[in-house]
Amino acid sequence: MKLYFECNMGASGNMVMAALYELLPDKATFREKMEQLGLSDVVINYSEATKCGISGTHITVEIAGVEDTSDDVHNHHHHAGQHDHDHNHTHEHDHDHKHSHHDHHHDYDRDHDHHHDHKHAGDKKHKGRRYSYKEILDLIKGLDLPDKVKQDASNVYKIIGEAEAKVHGTSLDEIHFHEVGSIDAIVDVVGCSLLMDMLGVKYTAASPIHVGYGMIRCEHGILPVPAPATAEILRGIPVYSGQIEGELCTPTGAALLKHFAKSFGAMPIMEISKIGYGMGTKDFEASNCLRVYLYEDAYNTGSRDSVYEVSCNLDDMTPEAIGAAFEILLENSALDVYTTPILMKKNRPAVMLSCLCTEETKDRIAELLIKHTTTLGVRMTKYERSIMERSTQTVQTEYGAIRVKQAQGFGIIKLKPEYDDVQAAAKAHKVPFQKVYDAAKRGN
Repeated sequence: MKLYFECNMGASGNMVMAALYELLPDKATFREKMEQLGLSDVVINYSEATKCGISGTHITVEIAGVEDTSDDVHNHHHHAGQHDHDHNHTHEHDHDHKHSHHDHHHDYDRDHDHHHDHKHAGDKKHKGRRYSYKEILDLIKGLDLPDKVKQDASNVYKIIGEAEAKVHGTSLDEIHFHEVGSIDAIVDVVGCSLLMDMLGVKYTAASPIHVGYGMIRCEHGILPVPAPATAEILRGIPVYSGQIEGELCTPTGAALLKHFAKSFGAMPIMEISKIGYGMGTKDFEASNCLRVYLYEDAYNTGSRDSVYEVSCNLDDMTPEAIGAAFEILLENSALDVYTTPILMKKNRPAVMLSCLCTEETKDRIAELLIKHTTTLGVRMTKYERSIMERSTQTVQTEYGAIRVKQAQGFGIIKLKPEYDDVQAAAKAHKVPFQKVYDAAKRGN
């Protein structure tokens, strides 16, 4: 199965968790696992909520008896000078001491959408306690969960921490997070990671993200939407401001989508199996929810994603030098490398060296092209592509075990025996290459 997040009203940590929770066939097991994590004084509440006539799940977290729903900044629809405090929540900033600008967690999911000039019962218990980034990771690693879940949760927190550090001009080692905000965010991040593992999806995609517009007030003043940390996380992801005034996407929501979604774009052709609705608290003119689809490809259409082509024209390099650059690119995560004969100015024969890569590696690939070729610049082009689902299986033949690559999609199945295995078996049995190749395709 696959997942598609429809982010028409942005995303926050608790909305992502609520939407995924609705897809689970065994909700009781998830609740039990979350209750057994051992997070002190934490109670997770699951309730039904309705927005614009659509019902879904709303999740809130109580810490030391105080409900902290401030992750869902959809609770507040305000701009500078206007605040809409329609619920009780915990503000865990200590306003009686001075600290540097990076000395607390700027997780706007929990904190930044409010005036930080009042406290609630329960604040004193955690007042002043701060977690370093390493302590957060140690806390996650100590949870009784599968290693994959803990690794996913740690990676999501790293995305948040790196964004905070960059925004505030410091490093991950110097970032500190307030306790209540940290525990609340950990519940969301760990909960979503556990849900993804329990759902066992093969591929996750998302729509462009609606971030809202306007200004928000935090402890340090008035900031634009999206908040700086959120904007940093969303670099490289398609976003838009839309018509809703307010902060619709939070750092935790953005980090979860960035980690789990492999592509962002229009809804693919799909056969929907189940739909989940993660609800916000605040009422807007549009239904305040995050919708997620559990689906299979319709008509077995394969998958869609995007790749970058990074290329340059070369008219003053030897074939040996181009071959060396070719190998270096393949060794550095290039999906494919190829050359095309071209004619340049003054009708000079030349070569266009092209490299296919992911968005995450395109800058590194460009740097390698400039370093290892004579080019003075490179071109980058983004391509949408449709691809077949790929897997590898091992078949037993009369010539031994042969690995076979299988591609499936668009109603088509393609099989390709692994060249190295076929060649080795052909030599060992002193038979033609094609004979082993055909036997591997037949599976005998």
